[in-house]
Amino acid sequence: MTMSSPPPRASKHLKSAYRLAAIAVPVVAAAVVVIVVLLRAAQLGPGELLAGRLGAARHVHLFLAALVVVPSAVATLLRLVRRPRSVYLVDYACFRPQPSNRLPFATFAEHFRLSPHIDDGSFRFVTRMMERSGLGERTYVPRGNLYLPPRTGMEEARDEAEMVVFAAVGDLLARTRIRPEEIDVLVTNCSVFSPTPSFADMVVNRFKLRGDVRAVHLSGMGCSAGLIAVEVARNLLQAAAPRGAHALVVSTETTSFSHYAGTSRSMLLPTALFRMGGVAMLLSTSRSSATTTTSRFRLAHIVRTLNAAEDRAYRCAYHEEDGDGNLGVNLSKDIVPVAGETLKANIATVGSRVLPLSEKLLYALSLLARKVAGSRRRKAIKLHVPDFRTAFEHFCIHAGGRSVIDAVQSGLGLADEDVEASRMALHRFGNTSSSSVWYELAYVEAKGRMRRGDRVWMICFGSGFKCNSAAWECISPPARDADGPWADSIHQYPVAITTTTTKMC
Repeated sequence: MTMSSPPPRASKHLKSAYRLAAIAVPVVAAAVVVIVVLLRAAQLGPGELLAGRLGAARHVHLFLAALVVVPSAVATLLRLVRRPRSVYLVDYACFRPQPSNRLPFATFAEHFRLSPHIDDGSFRFVTRMMERSGLGERTYVPRGNLYLPPRTGMEEARDEAEMVVFAAVGDLLARTRIRPEEIDVLVTNCSVFSPTPSFADMVVNRFKLRGDVRAVHLSGMGCSAGLIAVEVARNLLQAAAPRGAHALVVSTETTSFSHYAGTSRSMLLPTALFRMGGVAMLLSTSRSSATTTTSRFRLAHIVRTLNAAEDRAYRCAYHEEDGDGNLGVNLSKDIVPVAGETLKANIATVGSRVLPLSEKLLYALSLLARKVAGSRRRKAIKLHVPDFRTAFEHFCIHAGGRSVIDAVQSGLGLADEDVEASRMALHRFGNTSSSSVWYELAYVEAKGRMRRGDRVWMICFGSGFKCNSAAWECISPPARDADGPWADSIHQYPVAITTTTTKMC
């Protein structure tokens, strides 16, 4: 007679009961210890306690108490004094492209077919890949990419950068009502296009920031550079800026300069998947101020993982020339397994910081069971996969492609609704590189799903190979955004993403 597994509802209740027990047991144990101490103190009487005559207590007890309590109190005090200042996200603004920059599938296919450097094999490969990419009909490219042949020189790249960056920063300043001269720190990032003067200089010149602003530009860091820029801004705010200072962070990728004019299939992928986008963020060490609105999120954690020491990971996304001298980004076949390995290392650190005690205990017990079991039974015992839904309400996974989202969803055991924002951002805007997770956050808020106290996990991948994570806590529910990137299309989402999204002639 075989035993049937418990019904899903009962299993869910058992898990909930276990988590409550894992939290309650340490609390109850601590409460018992406190009660015992109080009862012992009551036996001495108030007179003896006030007079300091603890006759019933031995001197060794007093020595042990001093040995434990005093250092603990000093350590707690030092920790409070030396604790870095909290950093908050005041607000953010995603770039909203114009309809004239839209690239429908039909236009994309026509341009590829008419390109003199594309042969029949390359055309079939790209169109077949696009049909399975998860991108929709309303993604955007720079205007120069809509010409035949595409105009992708320095002037077009600079025009694209200025259009995206200036629009996003202008919207952010208008939202937060902060003046440019109040910006103390400026961090910008763009991976492929790195002009002189830099992106940071471009922003300073346009918005007339102060001469003593601490400006930094990051290049070559890939799609994970946005969270690296947030970390750099956080460190500067905590270490080199006065309390209540403001940091402006701008993340984008200039697709004009990364256009590939060859036939190598591994180098055609970025040209087909990447789209125009960008975001501007305002960080501060002040939760609220008289000049700006109340901050929206608190930055809880940033975890960075880099595997560049391994050659296979280092060359996963490599900017180089093909055999004919055409410059482009080469994406190797190892990128998905390398991303999985890097993600495992990243979530190990993230999990130790954010997971509840119940999930940590389950993982530790499964790990112990595998070590104790013999070599034959070890493979049969599966390691417990922590349920990160106990630590986060929302997930923003880098929309690098459909396979990337699928791999992360499978690895973390997430439900379809957990990755809905990532799939819809990929469908609506394409792979916007380092700004993709912010379009996903905007989707969650446009749907009205963000609540005070909700926690958000952003996961980004980048060349090197990198996996960077950021954990945010919502401290102020969002207002309805009439001008956000989803304003004209949120009512149409979510949409069903099939294996073949559409057909291209």
